Amino acid sequence: MLGVSIISLIILLGVLIFAHEVGHFLVAKYSGVGVLKFSLGFGPRLIGKKVGETEYLISLIPLGGYVKLLGESQDDELSEEDKKRSFLKQPVSKRIAIVAAGPIFNFLLAIVIFTIVYMIGVPTLTTYIGGVQEGSSAYDAGIKEGDMIIAIDGKEITRWEILAERISKSEGKELRVTIKRDELTRDVSLKPRMLKTQNIFGEEIESYKIGVSPSSQHTVTESMNPLMAFWTGLKQTWNISKLTVLSVIKIFEGAISPKTLGGPILIAQIAGAQVKEGIIPFVFFMALLSINLAILNLFPIPILDGGHLLFFFIEIITGKEINIKWREMAQQIGFVLLVILMLFVFIIDIERLNLSFDNINKIFSR
Repeated sequence: MLGVSIISLIILLGVLIFAHEVGHFLVAKYSGVGVLKFSLGFGPRLIGKKVGETEYLISLIPLGGYVKLLGESQDDELSEEDKKRSFLKQPVSKRIAIVAAGPIFNFLLAIVIFTIVYMIGVPTLTTYIGGVQEGSSAYDAGIKEGDMIIAIDGKEITRWEILAERISKSEGKELRVTIKRDELTRDVSLKPRMLKTQNIFGEEIESYKIGVSPSSQHTVTESMNPLMAFWTGLKQTWNISKLTVLSVIKIFEGAISPKTLGGPILIAQIAGAQVKEGIIPFVFFMALLSINLAILNLFPIPILDGGHLLFFFIEIITGKEINIKWREMAQQIGFVLLVILMLFVFIIDIERLNLSFDNINKIFSR
């Protein structure tokens, strides 16, 4: 299990990092900016090959990557010819495009993954009833486990997601529900009731329900044409992006515990579990992480892409570049904040494994 998790983590991070860095790389090349290094990973070089002016590397620490551009630092000594191709000498619009390309390519990777998966087909819950809550409107109407809801107010329904949406939007009005039982169909009337439930963040909300749950034993695999798959993938990426941003806001509001965050250990555990479930769950998880990586990199923390973009937008507003000393100081602060965040999620990962320092000492003292 450990080996599968580690290999899954390496593949997962490798694909995500490659997509991110290739975004910077391609837009820099297209913009006429020199690229000196393209590295998957940080730290000491493991293997590498220089092609033209660019050295392509795989480095020791696989938790990131980087693209080194010509003239990224003002300390670089450049010829007059190279200055024309240096990053800092480019118009601010080009610098924004190069920096923003990394997160954008992570979003694109998620869209491509979702599109392919929806073209292949994903299991979808049908409207078979897996359970009926005692005392609910469905229970009082005589609906039983094993029934199949085939229509509401004469409109055919075949998917649980649509069923739940129809009931939620009913505003408590009486519904004519057509059910199928033992190859026979009949209509029952019921009124959805406003019930208190919890949303994905654990917050209490109210919504209309009839008191039924789906049967996990009855699913169908739906495949879409390329256009519909792309559109669904686009919507899925947008919805997950909104949910990710909202989750961050909820953490700052205190509605969600910071302990819900996860680091490399948790990612490895989930990746290993998803691989065992099959390639579709694994690539779905990859798309989810790709979106998270894109949004994380857009945070206005100086060392991240979002921090650089913040500097560029300030430059557009003020009409002049931010003082290099202020920028370097901000990047140092950003680096410290990022290290603190990484240590925090790593400690949370250890706590999830119940590996306290005492337990670790006991393991090694045996």
